Amino acid sequence: MAFFVVALVFVMVLGFLAQTTGLCLVRGVNEAVTGKPLFLLAIIFSGSFAWIAVLAATSLDLAIPFISYQVSSVAIVGGLLFGLGATFNNGCGVSTISKLARGQVVMFATISGWLIGWLVLLFYAPTQELVPFTISDDWHYGGLFAVSIFVALFVTRLKSPDRKIWISMLLIGLMASIAFLYEAKWTPSGLLRDVSLSVWHKDPLFWPSVERFSLAAALIGGMLIAALWSHSFKIEGANWPVVFRHLFAGILMGVGAAVASGGNDSQLLLALPALSPAGGVTVLSMLSGIYLGRVLIGYFGSRVR
Repeated sequence: MAFFVVALVFVMVLGFLAQTTGLCLVRGVNEAVTGKPLFLLAIIFSGSFAWIAVLAATSLDLAIPFISYQVSSVAIVGGLLFGLGATFNNGCGVSTISKLARGQVVMFATISGWLIGWLVLLFYAPTQELVPFTISDDWHYGGLFAVSIFVALFVTRLKSPDRKIWISMLLIGLMASIAFLYEAKWTPSGLLRDVSLSVWHKDPLFWPSVERFSLAAALIGGMLIAALWSHSFKIEGANWPVVFRHLFAGILMGVGAAVASGGNDSQLLLALPALSPAGGVTVLSMLSGIYLGRVLIGYFGSRVR
């Protein structure tokens, strides 16, 4: 019970920080393209201190929920599809929930697209079997520790606004890693996926626990508190073309996340800290998909004008 309360508090604080920092891979790529890569780098290295969660897991005799696979074509395809969808949605998985908490009701269309995308994969899923990637604990955790020291030294040399962003991102990564120890599928995307599977298969075994619903509510609650605190909460409607665009974007994101064995949150906080080759390739593919989406939007936008 005590660990659940800790996870609940951490997830709520995580939601608050994600809302106030504007955590989003799409925003990170947009800024990097204009010559400001620090925000994107902060997101990519947000899981640098995951070794602290590993120490906690060892002391509490808990399973470590890292995911690590060899590179495969599904990592590339899934990442590209997710990145394209995130660009058309103008937000990745976490920022979709953040925007919903700020009153952008069109994000319900994106979330509906996630559900449709996951169900599509029930009928057509890649046949390629994922091959686990293993590395010795000494190299793994020694590597993570070395990266965290490098990041800590780097952060101390940043100017105050950039340092604040990096510290917030690192706190988000650390708290998320600890929450993953309590529940490996605590994120809203994981929750919605199991809800859709339970309804589709009419199997209550897929239905998430009350604790998982509570953690998702805590995340949204933290985001809502931040939106109210910053006076950014505003109910915004949308016309049908915009709704259908977000629905399509959500389908791409749902299919991409299912194919790649996880969306951006899982890849950044479970795969990269595991030093997973597939995780690294998936994240790079997501970034490439976001950039490609920018190019497509710019090209077709200019053609329309």
